[in-house]
Amino acid sequence: MVHTFTCLGRNFLLDVESGTLCGIDENTRKFIDAINSPNGEMNLGEFSRLSKIYPEEAQEINELIKAGSLFSRGTDFVPPKPDGTIKSMCLNICHNCNLACAYCFADEGKYCGEKASMSAETACKALDFLAEKSGTRRNLEVDFFGGEPLMNMPAVYAAVKHGREIEKKLNKKFRFTMTTNAVGLTDEIADFLNREMYNVVLSIDGRKSVHNQVRKTQNGKDSFDVVLKNALAFRRKRGEGQYYVRGTFTALNKDFAADALALADYGFDRLSLEPVVLPDGHPLAFAKEDISGLCEQYEILAAEYVKRRQNPDTWFSFFHFMVDLKNSPCLSKRYSSCGAGTEYVAVTPAGAIYPCHQFVGNEKYLMGSIFGGEINAEIYEKFCGNNLAHKPVCKDCWAKYHCSGGCAANAVNFNGSIQKPYETACELMRKRLECALAAYCLENEG
Repeated sequence: MVHTFTCLGRNFLLDVESGTLCGIDENTRKFIDAINSPNGEMNLGEFSRLSKIYPEEAQEINELIKAGSLFSRGTDFVPPKPDGTIKSMCLNICHNCNLACAYCFADEGKYCGEKASMSAETACKALDFLAEKSGTRRNLEVDFFGGEPLMNMPAVYAAVKHGREIEKKLNKKFRFTMTTNAVGLTDEIADFLNREMYNVVLSIDGRKSVHNQVRKTQNGKDSFDVVLKNALAFRRKRGEGQYYVRGTFTALNKDFAADALALADYGFDRLSLEPVVLPDGHPLAFAKEDISGLCEQYEILAAEYVKRRQNPDTWFSFFHFMVDLKNSPCLSKRYSSCGAGTEYVAVTPAGAIYPCHQFVGNEKYLMGSIFGGEINAEIYEKFCGNNLAHKPVCKDCWAKYHCSGGCAANAVNFNGSIQKPYETACELMRKRLECALAAYCLENEG
């Protein structure tokens, strides 16, 4: 399967199976499009005809085909079934929040339940559970999540301390991360996070006017000024350590490229902006007619991204534009999604286990408890099939190896099955991947 596209004023091709990516001229684009059959096979008749019209292009294309770099065939690969090992955990340390974000999927942190804080004992027990289920795997990951995890720092402190003890005792290595809105980020907490967290994700939605429209405090006040102040202070403290500023864009800021660039201008150089996912009809949800405009925004952002990365003083990374075709994951990883429900689980303040944080509160997907230690076999088996081999709609999608079938929670919420991806997310994924590939090619050419 070969995908050709135009982005940032240039033509490109991607051979899906081999991963070959290159810039092409207009004649080569016409040639490839003409011989590119819907089934992914090369149209030999068209190749023979066009070879007489474009002999130079034909020779170059034929060399790529012989090298296995173009119109390469896929395999009948079937990803190995997960072995029951769990390597990462989202620890919902607090089902409560000091903000009342208008688009929050977690019902202001309560996950459609009651406010709750995880006890230190439960947090430590969760790490014991992860260590036990990790088998011989040494490197483990734990993300402190919420709600707002800074509202329950005693449990965070206890969990990290316990994790360090497990490391010495069982020869494990924990990578702790945290996702926070930064409202309660004091100097003392920032020092702790800087010391103990492998990664810290700070939530800011971009421009002040945009952020303050959707990220109010519980008593209705604007939150931007305190969040920006705290986040910048942490950014300075963090130095070269891993961090991200992550925002959400909604129907209120469909010109979201300006928000990403505003975040860069504030002084953050590691950015992510995610499209909101809300039920149809929600005032902040995207309509189908918004998609083309959102795709244009990705290209606007990509053009500025390439430009700014040429100067060390303006350089920044954007999560969805980061691809590395030279060191891409193995085929098994590209077939499988994020590992939700198999290698990765979420744990609530009460110790309940779900496939990921976005399933929390959906009792159909309750997998068990860290106190019982057993995982629901039926749900586990269902998520073992959360890969490209079980998603027919992904078979002919050129982007399949870069998204691995998309988010299982979105698929369930919109289509009732983890095998049926959420199409709006697919459309946006394909466009930002084109931007990412174009940026990668331009930065690495010559």
